[in-house]
Amino acid sequence: MLPRTMRSDGLRRASIVVVWAAASVSALNLTACGGKAPPTVAVRPVQVTVVRYGGASETVSLTGQIQARNQVNLAFRVGGRLIERRVDVGGRVSPGQLVARLEAHDARNSLLAAEADLAAARATLLQSENNERRYRSLVSTGVISRAQFDEAQQQLAAAQSRVSSASASLQTARDNLKRTELYSDASGVVTSKGAEPGEVVQAGQTVVQVAQSDGKDGVFNVPAALMRDPARVPANVSVALADAPNIAATGHIREVAPEADPVTRTYLIKVTLDNPSAAMRLGATVIGTATFAPHAAVVIPATSLVQLAVWVVDPRTKQVALRAVAVDRYENSEVIIASGLKDGDTVVTAGVHALRPGQLVRLLEPSG
Repeated sequence: MLPRTMRSDGLRRASIVVVWAAASVSALNLTACGGKAPPTVAVRPVQVTVVRYGGASETVSLTGQIQARNQVNLAFRVGGRLIERRVDVGGRVSPGQLVARLEAHDARNSLLAAEADLAAARATLLQSENNERRYRSLVSTGVISRAQFDEAQQQLAAAQSRVSSASASLQTARDNLKRTELYSDASGVVTSKGAEPGEVVQAGQTVVQVAQSDGKDGVFNVPAALMRDPARVPANVSVALADAPNIAATGHIREVAPEADPVTRTYLIKVTLDNPSAAMRLGATVIGTATFAPHAAVVIPATSLVQLAVWVVDPRTKQVALRAVAVDRYENSEVIIASGLKDGDTVVTAGVHALRPGQLVRLLEPSG
């Protein structure tokens, strides 16, 4: 009989052999069945936030300039050579003031010709009237035929028409002579000139542009994104000089362009200024600030965004899925989401670039 120590060593060696054999058989069985050992699943720790829709107002500042509320282009209604312009840029004009004159020789000659034509037409009319009266008395006695009397009446009607035409031509000639002098019909300041003395100008060509002194506007080019919802456009705007913010005025939007500028794709908005300072001169650069009405939106950290999508965590499986979102606007460190998320969604805010669809995650403390 073997000693107790020798029996214990033998049993230990036998147990090791049995365990090794069992492991070998299991490995062979897995290989024979084509199975593989389950891979180790990595669980990523991420920071998240639970989103809530709320009213997101927006304060916008845009650069514009001061313009006259109304501007008028003064121009001659007839063409000719400009011989005098009595105002220059920066000069003030008042209603009825003479602004410029054209050479009037041709207009005077046309007037003399029209007067002569009218005198000749009236002489012809007088002769026709005498003939018609004489023929009227003779036709009743049978001295002349009815046809001759009818011809005399036709000549009288033609003479009357020539007098009417000559009178109209004379009035046109008189008007054209008056139109060689250009008078202002507005009160304001000259902002630009379109012709110099000695030049031949056409009818309707601007000679001077006058900014009327009945008010000032702040004019701004507004991005299309701000104009999508007209209900959000504010009524009042604060306008201040760009180089002197302490000089400011309140204004209200009076005109919105119905279509975008074909080049800039922005909309022109005119803001009428209430009691603007005299320091707000025409052409001055101003900053317009307005707060747009709140609208339903989600605010998330900018780090959450992966192009135009975010990672959303399934609260049951703790797996992530990429979801497309619509961005309303970008701010310094936040993104305003207009749609694509719903209340209660858990969005990954840190660690987004290490994730893949279906990735298991471990939630750290919410960031908000």
